Amino acid sequence: MQTGPILNISCYLFVSLPDTAALRDRLDARADALGLKGTVLIAEEGINLFLAGPADAVNAWVGELRADSRFAALSPKESWSEVQPFQRLKVKVKPEIIRMNRPTVRPDQAPRAPALAPATLARWLDQGHDDDGRPVVMLDTRNGFEVDQGAFDGAIDWRLDKFSDFPDALAAHKDELAGKTVVSYCTGGIRCEKAAMVLADQGIPAWQLDGGILRYFEDTGGRHYHGNCFVFDDRRGVNADLTPT
Repeated sequence: MQTGPILNISCYLFVSLPDTAALRDRLDARADALGLKGTVLIAEEGINLFLAGPADAVNAWVGELRADSRFAALSPKESWSEVQPFQRLKVKVKPEIIRMNRPTVRPDQAPRAPALAPATLARWLDQGHDDDGRPVVMLDTRNGFEVDQGAFDGAIDWRLDKFSDFPDALAAHKDELAGKTVVSYCTGGIRCEKAAMVLADQGIPAWQLDGGILRYFEDTGGRHYHGNCFVFDDRRGVNADLTPT
């Protein structure tokens, strides 16, 4: 249910982008012309964006982006707010759209890690195991301060200071995951997608929660999750109904 005039979107896509500078200039100019605010990160591995503005302007920008066949699969997560949650527009080229400092981890150059639909996860958590009877472990790949605001019930939290700490934390704690069905999760999906690749490289098959917490809220109402979901804008967090806290 819409609860304000400002449409907030977040989405990412791992896709090879050799023309990062030209793409930055084009997307920046169009977003600025439409009066949008937020952050768009572009790297050779893909795009990661958080934008807000009037719905017609946001939808126009997304529609034009999707007209480029490389971005046809973009699936923004939507929420609404009474006020603009961003102070300005930033469109930047970065080495990675989510920093891990592991150059060999390139989701745009490898098959996507298995994605678990929110409805399936909710059913597994309802029944206490996956469809093969294995216990399900929720692995939070967010920073510790984000976890403090809300998390899945019983989730593993390695108190990460930053996402690039994840590979070392996994090396120290991988025995905790043996024999279990591991579901990595984060806010919108980008961190848990990279994390699932690292888990697989370490011999631990893992799912990524498709669309992250925000899509889980949208599709399931947030059962088995306690608290709010931290977001990196002036709202600071959203409830399970995707309204600002």
